[in-house]
Amino acid sequence: MDRRLRRAPDAEWVLMYRLGLSRQRIAALVRAEPAAVGYHLAIARRQDPGLQAEHQAASAAAPIPYPSPTDLARMEEVIAWALAEGWLPVGRSGDRGERSMARWLSERRREAADGTLDLAYRDGLARVPGWLENRREVEDEARWHHRLAQLVDFREEGNDWPRHGKTDSDREHTLGVWIHTQRYTCRRGELDPVKLKLLDDAVPGWQVGRTRGRPPRQ
Repeated sequence: MDRRLRRAPDAEWVLMYRLGLSRQRIAALVRAEPAAVGYHLAIARRQDPGLQAEHQAASAAAPIPYPSPTDLARMEEVIAWALAEGWLPVGRSGDRGERSMARWLSERRREAADGTLDLAYRDGLARVPGWLENRREVEDEARWHHRLAQLVDFREEGNDWPRHGKTDSDREHTLGVWIHTQRYTCRRGELDPVKLKLLDDAVPGWQVGRTRGRPPRQ
């Protein structure tokens, strides 16, 4: 990997781009991160408005498809996952596949910020609401939905409402703290109406919570 400190825009990278090479191809040849190359090229295009036209003219003779069919298939995979789950993949997930998709989306966000996001990606990802939002907000939203799903499972197993104080397990403690926070936020009138409805539909009675004593063991 090229770790030399390069002043942006790097003349060598700009020349390669002017000759028709794609950002991905340049990154592969110089052993640099595609995002770093994209950053340099974005600056170069701002400095030279004619650079993009020269690049397109040079690459027209022997175009290298980007995104490739494989790239587009990956995008469709990420889109399908996000729409099916109802949230965006999280980088700290315990699932390797979800972490991989989170890294892929992170790269697209960097490209969008640099002004180098391919139109095919832009148009495709437009089907996923909020994919460009702040990553921390996205992860917080995904975590909220994950906790709700965990609470549903917890209740369907026959458990009473989880406690946030003395508990029998870390799982119960985590869910107890979470639902306690939702109740507190709701009482203050600060709970998002969409989340309020999700809670009412998924776990009816969540605002009342645990009654006195423990239910008898079955």
